[in-house]
Amino acid sequence: MIRTLVVDDDFRVAQIHADRVNRVDGFSCVGEAHSAAEARGAISELAPDLLLLDVYLPDESGLSLLRSLHALDDAPDCILITAARDLATVRSAMRSGAIYYLVKPFGFEQFRNELVAYRRWRAELASGRVADQASVDELYGLLRTQTTDATRHRLPPTMAKVLDAVRASGGPIGAAEIADSLGLSRPTAQRYLSELERRGALDLHLEYGTTGRPTNGYTIRRSRHSDG
Repeated sequence: MIRTLVVDDDFRVAQIHADRVNRVDGFSCVGEAHSAAEARGAISELAPDLLLLDVYLPDESGLSLLRSLHALDDAPDCILITAARDLATVRSAMRSGAIYYLVKPFGFEQFRNELVAYRRWRAELASGRVADQASVDELYGLLRTQTTDATRHRLPPTMAKVLDAVRASGGPIGAAEIADSLGLSRPTAQRYLSELERRGALDLHLEYGTTGRPTNGYTIRRSRHSDG
């Protein structure tokens, strides 16, 4: 079982996360903490494998807590679960060692998918395989959940249209073409493409022309088998 500690200043939200953890195969919530000080004590006492950590804590930033934990030899992995949406916070989370970042609010299926992706990633790390570039790429890919046809209907309407447009193109397609076909601005199209790529629905390809900088092209990602 993957021992999981939930750290959130809101008691009700922490309980919701704890209940959700216990509904995912292979995971057990071993405790809840509602401040950085409580989290440090719980980590020392319970030795969790994974933290579900909020950025906003009453006594210290969750990011500060995360940075301090990475000085430990046996620091737990961390998935940030927070309402913070600014890119500076996301960047800081990545630099601080968070393996993923979930933005509130989200449903159980998305929550479960992220934990399942983490479970696969953790199992692969424990396999003892010698790393080459292909296995490193696979390892990073395991942390990215996939948007599939089964979950398409739960996408925001415009995002679903972008996904359909990429599928219909039959080859790499960029933000400019998506914007033209759907009547979107190019930055908006790019944001949707980037989010679908982050979710594992699309693959990103750099396309090099005869001059100038390479452009981004997107294709539908080939499905990986899922498990629960």
